Amino acid sequence: MARRRRGRSSNNNQHRETPQNRRGGGGPRKALREPAPFARQTGYETEIPHEKLTIAQARKGTPAQRPVRVYADGIFDLFHSGHARALMQAKNVFPNTYLIVGVCSDELTHKLKGYTVMTEDERYEALRHCRYVDEVVRDAPWTLTPEFLKKHKIDFVAHDDIPYTSAGSEDVYKDIKEAGMFVATQRTEGISTSDVITRIVRDYDIYVRRNLQRGYTARELNVGFIKENKYRLQNQVDKMKETVRTVEEKSKHFVNRVEEKSQDLIHKWEEKSREFIGNFLELFGPDSTWRAIQERSGRMLQALSPYSSPRGSPSSSPTRRRSVSPDSLPPAASPPSSPSYPKKRNRSSIKAASGY
Repeated sequence: MARRRRGRSSNNNQHRETPQNRRGGGGPRKALREPAPFARQTGYETEIPHEKLTIAQARKGTPAQRPVRVYADGIFDLFHSGHARALMQAKNVFPNTYLIVGVCSDELTHKLKGYTVMTEDERYEALRHCRYVDEVVRDAPWTLTPEFLKKHKIDFVAHDDIPYTSAGSEDVYKDIKEAGMFVATQRTEGISTSDVITRIVRDYDIYVRRNLQRGYTARELNVGFIKENKYRLQNQVDKMKETVRTVEEKSKHFVNRVEEKSQDLIHKWEEKSREFIGNFLELFGPDSTWRAIQERSGRMLQALSPYSSPRGSPSSSPTRRRSVSPDSLPPAASPPSSPSYPKKRNRSSIKAASGY
């Protein structure tokens, strides 16, 4: 937490009102939380005398009583990252810089360059909310004059070094360069207002169809009845294609799932079949068949043979004798009975007693 507090305090110290970072005498910009103000119609007024500086003096360090006032101008239509990077370079060209940005009006731009996408008020507001801009000059002149530079107390003008031809002039910054008041910035390749407009014109149909889907009317888009219905039909066709594509993806997913399941089933079936074959060979193989037959025959013989007599019983059961008459039997003699079945009479003794 202490480290975080130190970071905040150092950041606040950077925006304290000191002679080094005063915004041209108009007070500090509150930690970049407010939009940049507009320049006064009467120009910049200060009690401190404005001395002319050279680039070498500005790079070494400005006078303690004021920052270097750098001016950058343009149309800034469809404000993009290329504009912001150019202003960032202009802001950091010197150690202590107060950046003034001039924006040309719609009337002047349409007359000398062409039609803009954004209105002048929209372009003014876009510049006011750029973090590198300290002040915005509305209705800026196309060519900078000594009177304009003196009015706003401008020390240097920042722009890319490519000659800007316009209004019959080979380079509108020629006089500024000769006076030693020009500082060059680098253009950002791959992005410009013309590139953005070219993309919109190239993909015109796509953007019209998109805005129709979002609720814009054909009149607002300046589209005729036939084109409107054509775009709506194309939207319906695209929806049908998307539906078909979704169904195809779902069907492919279903087929893949079925294929995975079938492969799993085949794999399980192969494992079960191997297990079944292994058990079969273990049971009926050449090494186990004779053993199984012997075990079965042993079981059958054990089932057919009588149970052995318990210990302590007579060694042999009574034998059958030839039948005799009852008169020849001794009076006290009685047929022997089996010790394991004392209450039941032997069948052989019964036959002997009956005389059969």
